[in-house]
Amino acid sequence: MSSNVFNSLTKGMRGAWLAAVIAFLVGLPCAMLIPPLDRDESRFAQASSQMLETKDFINISYQDGPRHKKPVGIHWLQAASTAITSNVAERDILSYRWPSLFGAALAAFSMVWGAGMLLARKPEHDTEGFDAKQTALIAGLTFGVSFLLSSEAFIAKTDAVLCGFTTLFLMALAKIYVTYRDRTDPTEKPKLTKYKLIFWLSFAASILIKGPIGPLMFVATAGALAGWDLRTKDLKGTGRLDWLKHLGWVWGLLITLVMVGPWAIAITIATDGAFWGTAIGDDFAPKLVSGSEGHFAWPGLHTLLLPLLFFPGTFLLGGALQTAFTRYKDPVVRFAICWFLPAFLVFEASPTKLAHYPLPTYGGLALLAAISLSVPLKTWAKVTNVALGLFAGALITLISVYGLTEYGNASIVPVVTITSAAALLVAGLGALFLWRNHKLTGLMCLLGAGVAAHLGFVTILSQLKPLWMSRTLEQTLVDTRLDPREGLHPGPVATLGYAEPSFVFAMGTKTELTDTPDQAAAALRQGRPVFVEGRHDAEFKKSLATAGLKARTVTVVNGYNYSNGDDVKITLYQLQP
Repeated sequence: MSSNVFNSLTKGMRGAWLAAVIAFLVGLPCAMLIPPLDRDESRFAQASSQMLETKDFINISYQDGPRHKKPVGIHWLQAASTAITSNVAERDILSYRWPSLFGAALAAFSMVWGAGMLLARKPEHDTEGFDAKQTALIAGLTFGVSFLLSSEAFIAKTDAVLCGFTTLFLMALAKIYVTYRDRTDPTEKPKLTKYKLIFWLSFAASILIKGPIGPLMFVATAGALAGWDLRTKDLKGTGRLDWLKHLGWVWGLLITLVMVGPWAIAITIATDGAFWGTAIGDDFAPKLVSGSEGHFAWPGLHTLLLPLLFFPGTFLLGGALQTAFTRYKDPVVRFAICWFLPAFLVFEASPTKLAHYPLPTYGGLALLAAISLSVPLKTWAKVTNVALGLFAGALITLISVYGLTEYGNASIVPVVTITSAAALLVAGLGALFLWRNHKLTGLMCLLGAGVAAHLGFVTILSQLKPLWMSRTLEQTLVDTRLDPREGLHPGPVATLGYAEPSFVFAMGTKTELTDTPDQAAAALRQGRPVFVEGRHDAEFKKSLATAGLKARTVTVVNGYNYSNGDDVKITLYQLQP
């Protein structure tokens, strides 16, 4: 890409829209390739589908039980997208993934929109670097194609949408903060109503999506900025916290109350307060004190995963560190540090860890990485860039090869080769160009490598048939003409021992997840097809003998349940007259 073309892409709002479109398009093929995931995605999608089936848009349910985990916002978005693009009977997971795709696009858009405003306030860039709008576009693209955001973009749950809203309100907050910091007259009150309105609307939306995480991001960022500024001797005079005092708290909290309050009141009445007891007491609080749901990990896990999940921006992490160390007096750099580091440390300190938790913090890191391209880097920063980037590329290659050898076949060898070449060779070539100061060429190599490696990685994943047990079980019913949806046999299908939400989503809300062999035998007596996981097979046959029933073994399916790490052997039974 020539510099003239790159310049033309940054005019006006072109850069923001370009970043949004690319973030959307990187996730779209993945959303079309990957079957419904266990366990969270399928639970979210199933709960949203039940809203459409029951027309109850207040309560959140999974089959016959309440699902008091997260607020209702994501379910409303998923139900709306399914109603517009599909219908609930089709069980089309793509229709539930549209909000996540648009959430990732919003995050990339917001990054370019906000960074462009912040960096354009004064010419602080080196002549060898990029101008403000170019740097903003780089930040948005780096964020938009990062492995973690690109992956969350195709998963039908809260995280990509939350990231979109948090990025938007933090960028609006950054504009307010930097404007107050740059003023020469401490008594001046900048007119920033538009940005305050954007802040409060997106802040309230983040609460409807994932409850306390949006406020956590605000408190961590604003608290760190306020504390840092109060201790900074170079900030003379009064008014150092005016940006926080004049945020429009009264009408802003009123907006939040109007947006969140009606559903909060309705769900409190509908559940007699049980929603809050479960959501806070049983879901959120345990994550702060123990490894909730078996997801305990020691501090340091998120830091170890960062090079992989931020790829291809990993090749800029050394420069981001140098920028943070040497330019922290710049209000934009300071804001980026406070966006990333405090909340990241909170997630790192929490005993419950999942890889996607720190995603809302990655925007600050992307901003630092983009700014570093306009900073003359020291040798240690360049070496760190290359070392961490190649480490991430090697990890992507090793994971791809492992998937091939354990669960794949020869047909995906070309895709594994392309993925590895992108992650190591093309990205490494980009690092070489950056080292030699051919920044635009190097950047294009890195972004291209990131997109190709992610698409290749997801393509490999989609072809690892043993991992997709629910899809295989559904196809088995179709192939054997036992699918109750065809009307030839009574339904619903029943399972014993295999209870993954992806199978419930695929086969419908009435799918029976039996708890005992006797219940499974009763389902078989009614002429319904029954799947039995191998560990329960002997007990099931005893129940059949006791009930005087005979079952025909239709087929046996072998695979791997990645949710619990077990190899599984599942038998499909049909009643034998």
